[in-house]
Amino acid sequence: MTNPKPRGRPADPDILTPTEWQIADAVRHGLTNRQIASRRNVSLDAVKYHVSNALTKLGLTRRAQLRHWSGIAQRSPIHDRKTQGKQMTFGPVGQIARSVRNIEEARKWYGEVLGLTHLYSFGDMAFFDCGGTRLFLSPAKDEGDSILYISVTCIHETKRQMEARGVVFINAPHMIHRHANGTEEWMAFFNDNDGRPLALMEQVAPKA
Repeated sequence: MTNPKPRGRPADPDILTPTEWQIADAVRHGLTNRQIASRRNVSLDAVKYHVSNALTKLGLTRRAQLRHWSGIAQRSPIHDRKTQGKQMTFGPVGQIARSVRNIEEARKWYGEVLGLTHLYSFGDMAFFDCGGTRLFLSPAKDEGDSILYISVTCIHETKRQMEARGVVFINAPHMIHRHANGTEEWMAFFNDNDGRPLALMEQVAPKA
């Protein structure tokens, strides 16, 4: 008599499941549980469940601790790369964020009036090409500071060297999006000397 096949999904080899990684990255990006639920089109209880599971697995006690946890998923192309000691270098500004009152009106104005090339949209977020720099539009009740996203290589090592110089980071590097071709986009936010937000960003090609 053969043994019956075990029920349920096989155990994930990584410390978090793929869904828990997505939720953890959203938390590290600064989204509330309600915002995560809305963007992922799932219930608030489902988000709370995954956050709780992630905290337990990582030995953390508070949601705020998750924002500064610097873990990397095993399937990420940057998981095994060696970056320690590499010289910190900044590239061009890769993205500028701008808050708008009405995303539909802004999408039409920037695309049809200014004639910028629309790259893609996700829900209430729209992205345009502005001469090689990506413009990120999202709605906000109050217009805040525009955020400059500075392109870097080796985002984790750059953050480490910047912290050694006294720069205070708001969160750990985290993946915010994986494109259809497997390219990952990573970000980490920090403040300048006047307390205004800036960000590092890195685009990482998929493993060969």
